[in-house]
Amino acid sequence: MYCYNVMSFGLKNAGATYQCIIDAVFKGQRGRNLEAYIDDILVKSKSIKEHLADLKETLDTLRKFNLKLNLVKCTFRVVSEKFLGYLISAREIKVNPNKISTILSMPCPRTVKKVQKLVGRINSLGRFISKAGDRCLPFF
Repeated sequence: MYCYNVMSFGLKNAGATYQCIIDAVFKGQRGRNLEAYIDDILVKSKSIKEHLADLKETLDTLRKFNLKLNLVKCTFRVVSEKFLGYLISAREIKVNPNKISTILSMPCPRTVKKVQKLVGRINSLGRFISKAGDRCLPFF
């Protein structure tokens, strides 16, 4: 979470604008050691030594672009916990089954119209999933 000085939230596309800014700021880290979800950032590493270097890189980037963290909302040293809809442990990041139970219980689309609705929903989710086109290519 960030504290920022200038962001006009009266605009309809303020969230998209903010996401574009975060994408530009962390373009070298996204997917490698950092995931950014609209107003949340997750720094991920495989070892403690790497994690310290990744945190230093992230904090240096924040300092470079004069972005400030809200310390009340920061969580450090998460070993195993539910975080942003994911189950995070020392070994892996898994999707929270409670969050996807509706999707798993959906019946297969039987008509052309239902397939079109499903494709539209997947396209809507594409803005929140990195490389969604590549991941959904077999589906399409």
